[in-house]
Formats: sequence, structure tokens, C-alpha cells
Amino acid sequence: MMRVASADDLPKGTALAVEVAGTPVALVHAEDDQFYAIYDECSHAAVALSEGEVDGCTLECWLHGSRFDLRTGEPTGLPATEPVPVFPVEIRDGEIYVDVNGAK
Repeated sequence: MMRVASADDLPKGTALAVEVAGTPVALVHAEDDQFYAIYDECSHAAVALSEGEVDGCTLECWLHGSRFDLRTGEPTGLPATEPVPVFPVEIRDGEIYVDVNGAK
């Protein structure tokens, strides 16, 4: 697990691009008040998901509108059909940690 940000730096409903051990990660504070880490590249168009819109527990790609479930990485809206990896997240003393080796 690597520390990537402070929980205070990520308001609810926002995403932040971080790099963890060379892996691009979109760190998301979802509307369920949980933190998620998802691979920061849309499986359809290879653009940064961290620049997209957070909606509930999904992240919408800004380019073509593909949506990804933050819990599973599964696409919930076309045109994407391939999932993206999601990573375990832990909050310790207000700090956010991500494990890119534990991809699901």
C-alpha cells in the first residue's frame, strides 16, 4: 500500500489523478462517501477517467460517455465494453492508501 493523498484533498463527488508505482490511478470520493481507486484510462478511448464526472458510484468518461462502476471496474454504459482494473483503498488517519498490486 502506498500513501497517495490526504482525504481532505478530495471532496465528495470529485476525482483526482495520481500515479502509484508507475500506474495511472483515478482516485474518487464517491457520493456514498467511500473512496475508490480505478485505473485512470478508459477501456474504450484511452483517455483519463479522472477528468470525468462522478455520479453515485460510477465514473463517466468525458469523451464518449462510457460509465464505469467504481466498485468493480465494469462498464455500465456504452460505448465501453471492457472493464478497467480497480484497486484496494484504505484510509488511515485521514490519509488515502492504494495497493496497485491488488488489482481486481
